[in-house]
Amino acid sequence: MNYKHFYQRFLQANLGKQHFACHSHYYWPDVTRDAMLDYWDDSARYVDEKWQYFFQHKVPALQQHIARHLNTGLPEQIVFAPNTHELLYRILTCLESDKALRILTSDSEFHSFTRQSQRLVEAGKIELTKIPTQPFANFSQRFIQAADAGNYDLVFVSQVFYNSGVVFDGVVELVSRLRETNTLIVIDGYHGFMAMPIDLSAIADRVFFLAGGYKYAQGGEGGCFAHVPTYRNWRPEFTGWYAEFGALQAARAEQVQYASNGMSLAGATMDFAPLYRMLAVMDLFQQQQLSVKQIHQHIQQLQQAFLQALARHPHPLLNAARLLKNGDNPHGHFLTFELDSPEQTAKLATFLREQHILTDYRGNRLRFGFALYHDPSDYDFSCLEKDL
Repeated sequence: MNYKHFYQRFLQANLGKQHFACHSHYYWPDVTRDAMLDYWDDSARYVDEKWQYFFQHKVPALQQHIARHLNTGLPEQIVFAPNTHELLYRILTCLESDKALRILTSDSEFHSFTRQSQRLVEAGKIELTKIPTQPFANFSQRFIQAADAGNYDLVFVSQVFYNSGVVFDGVVELVSRLRETNTLIVIDGYHGFMAMPIDLSAIADRVFFLAGGYKYAQGGEGGCFAHVPTYRNWRPEFTGWYAEFGALQAARAEQVQYASNGMSLAGATMDFAPLYRMLAVMDLFQQQQLSVKQIHQHIQQLQQAFLQALARHPHPLLNAARLLKNGDNPHGHFLTFELDSPEQTAKLATFLREQHILTDYRGNRLRFGFALYHDPSDYDFSCLEKDL
């Protein structure tokens, strides 16, 4: 199946390029342009009453889509923000302690968490324990054992690691081990949401799940969300007026009031254009009866076609021996090649870009992403012969 027809505007703007950076910035389907115009028109139509319109119509529709893809049955527990960093910090401020918070994580979390947590370590506000993801084969076991034994205030881990594509397959067991504790559990699902089938039905009452539209939800930057667990009432210290939207006309209480659902973690005024775009994409996929399972199977086929095309042009750095993976276990929608040094990786990435093969790298790891707008017949790596 070819899905290029959904992405004509981005494809026409990038003729002659092989775009393998979709794990970073996915091309937007054409319907998102119409969504941007709809946002403008609705803003003009409703003016100051637009907030009521957004929260009565657009937000519930998108919540329904997301809850369906997460299989939670709890659309009211979805809350939106411009970025996951804001949501993460709001979760942190739900914790109250007169001593440094104890946090468990991996050594392969995205920059926003890594930078923020390190700064809090410097400030003496948290104690951070990092479990190495390698060797991948027993990471889940090692991480869960550490969480079970550590009496942590918060556990933060990715579903798909951004610097390898390797999947953490122990989420359900992790929650099971910690269910009766006071530990907050946060899953960074950005590289998994809308890429791989996700089922939170058994743990939706106990786990935070963070993701957004910049990658596989294909709505672009500025539209992120959290699924908020239901096992307690949340009163984050870092809060905004959206958290009591709908009750703004009520008399002020002595204690700050919060919504009784996921909106308790809401912030303040944001641009709703990203939510319009994400909603348009999810409406499109639903209309086309295109499920995440089907998307995942299609990407897996593309990855195999990519490796076959690459093998036709043997290269000392881009080959199967350099590929990071966890055996035959599930893998995210990008493939990562581990090179010898960051300098070597940067040099190869620059060479590829000059040949109009767009990818990216993190340290000494070169990443190739795969998307619905790919066609395996377009894969051409004959330029690698120039680099020998």
